[in-house]
Amino acid sequence: MAEADSPPPVEDSAIMDEEHSGSNTAESRSTPVNSKHKVDGHPADEEVLLKKKAIRDACRRRDIQELESLAQSPAGFVTDELRQEAWPVLLGLPIRRQSEAGEKAHEAYLDTEDVSWKRLPPHKDEGQVQLDVDRAFVYYPDCECRDPFIKIPTTISSVNKNPVLNNNVTSDQNDDERTKQKTALSNVILSVLRRNPYLHYFQGYHDIAQVFLLVLPAALRGPAVSRLSTLRIRDFMLPNLTAAIAQLRLIPAILYAADPPLWAHLSQTEPFFALSGTLTMYAHDVQSLGEITRLFDVLLAREPVFSVYMFAQIVLGRRTELFDTPPSEPEMLHSILSKLPQPLDLEALITATARLYERHPPESLPGSAWSSGISEFSVLKTARQTADCAGQSEAVGAYYFAEHVRDLERRERRARVVKTLWAYSKPAGAVGFAVLFGILAYWMRRSTVFGAGGGVAGGGGHTGSLSGVLAVPMRALQAVFSQWRGLVS
Repeated sequence: MAEADSPPPVEDSAIMDEEHSGSNTAESRSTPVNSKHKVDGHPADEEVLLKKKAIRDACRRRDIQELESLAQSPAGFVTDELRQEAWPVLLGLPIRRQSEAGEKAHEAYLDTEDVSWKRLPPHKDEGQVQLDVDRAFVYYPDCECRDPFIKIPTTISSVNKNPVLNNNVTSDQNDDERTKQKTALSNVILSVLRRNPYLHYFQGYHDIAQVFLLVLPAALRGPAVSRLSTLRIRDFMLPNLTAAIAQLRLIPAILYAADPPLWAHLSQTEPFFALSGTLTMYAHDVQSLGEITRLFDVLLAREPVFSVYMFAQIVLGRRTELFDTPPSEPEMLHSILSKLPQPLDLEALITATARLYERHPPESLPGSAWSSGISEFSVLKTARQTADCAGQSEAVGAYYFAEHVRDLERRERRARVVKTLWAYSKPAGAVGFAVLFGILAYWMRRSTVFGAGGGVAGGGGHTGSLSGVLAVPMRALQAVFSQWRGLVS
């Protein structure tokens, strides 16, 4: 395919394909929802008030289907105050609803944070947790702290991630507050790991925890992240990344279904470019707090596989840019795809991803990436509906985790068997030929030694031995099948 010859898309997958000629300013990245007019798909003031009421009503009724619809609509759950009510409902947390006296749903929990985890044995990954927390600045670049529970008057520069201090705040004060935030982040993560010691920490997990730290009150952070970990991102907390890579294998299948020419163009590029985004729910790559909380609205409201479809849609939206790079340069294509496009139009992305999912649901994808590539114990299959997932207990998540580990072990043994048999395919062919040649030689010798009347045609009376002829090739066959039995046992 010539570099300049870009085939037309099969469907309107280029909805997210943009010319990056605009300035990367805060205004171009997001539009306030309290504007006087409906701009860029965001609702005007009256619509915002109606939507806020609808969100509160859905939370009060724990109507997850309605919350899913509201999360996909422009601006999502609108404010962090509403997210403090909606996110716990989506995760299945049994929180107390707003009282008639006007008490906020979270206020009853401000003084009841459960710290009993501190008395539990340390988790084996706590050393890596500390390393990641030490490197974390908690706040997202170019965004002031919006957490009403922890006051830090700083922002973080997106260029060097150094704190930009308020004129009234000293460097020592800023360092003290940042230390408090790191401690709070560490506590959230360690509380989850110590209460669920079977989980394996992965680098980037702290990026997810930061978002919950900045949005939810202290008492809800640990429980929310715990349910997220055991029921929605459990695949990433297995002993290895095999299940995470299996999820990435869905992206080529989605591309093949939606845009075969683009799939062919990227066929030499492994989908590992999506690992950071899908592994961290995009929290590692999206640098605006407003954008990542908006993204979390829909990722928590939809089933876990929606995150994979979202990256596939990002790829589809960059088809023009990707066709400018020849398929013979997979390293360059990987470099392009491993970075999210800027600016990222979240509302258009969410709408396009939902449409992509509806047109090509997982069960309809070609090949075996979904049917056999994804374990039946993966969160992609055990949490196919958000409402069902919200109704599961963390004990159910622990059960699926253990079964998933066993399934992965079986798959690994099967893969080793196939690899071994393939390695022995040529020797086995040679053995088969040796067996056939031995039988042929035996009968040829027999026909030579014995005459037509059954008498001996020469001296010595040597008749040959079939067992002797076959002894060597049979020992080789026994070695192959002995190896096979050892692998499957």
